[in-house]
Amino acid sequence: MQRITSRTNPTVKAAKKLLQKKYRKDSYLIEGWHLVEEALVSGAQVLRIFALEKIAEQISDFPELLVVTPEILKDLSDSPSPQGIVAEVALSESNLPEKLSGRYLLLEDVQDPGNVGTMIRTADAAGFDGVFLSEKTADIYNQKTLRSMQGSHFHLPIWRKSREECLALFKASAVPVLATTLSKTSVDYRSLGKLDSFALVMGNEGSGISKDMAEQADELIHITMPGHAESLNVAVAAGILIFSLI
Repeated sequence: MQRITSRTNPTVKAAKKLLQKKYRKDSYLIEGWHLVEEALVSGAQVLRIFALEKIAEQISDFPELLVVTPEILKDLSDSPSPQGIVAEVALSESNLPEKLSGRYLLLEDVQDPGNVGTMIRTADAAGFDGVFLSEKTADIYNQKTLRSMQGSHFHLPIWRKSREECLALFKASAVPVLATTLSKTSVDYRSLGKLDSFALVMGNEGSGISKDMAEQADELIHITMPGHAESLNVAVAAGILIFSLI
């Protein structure tokens, strides 16, 4: 085990930059024992681990283990109460099948990292086959997104594609696109029943799905709300739909 006590150490400084999206070209940071364990078990390429002495003792056989001070660990975290362990993980992208089959979630321009992470975690819990992110959807390697996902990005493939690419892929694979929106032409989701193959589209928190998506979707669906609230949080709506359609 190597020990680092200086906050100006080059390895520490380079890792700290990964908290900013513009520096996440090849790797990203995860924090907390649960996420680190998920990474190790999944076979993700964990480049190095920064840990406090008491935690480092539990993983002393890891080859790139760096024992650091509480001050350094705080520099590598955006959490007010760091959990004692941070790991740097190599970025990787899952191979996209030539033909899609199964159940998919498409997040179109969803901005809030917490919502994005929660929906990916829900899709993982429901056994979905993959998640697509539009180009303007929040970065999944944002620390807030990572905390919300709780390691689900290690369990199912996630692809970032343009809206046009996603629609073309679903059409070529004959995967029905179900887009959520409140409109005169949308139907209550309960009328669909259980489906073996589909792509569920959740839109932007403020503006919903795009006009192009509404025009090209195979079915527009909504959640009927008998109460007085005008809308649901997008992650809550996704949870209702995801588990009702499988």
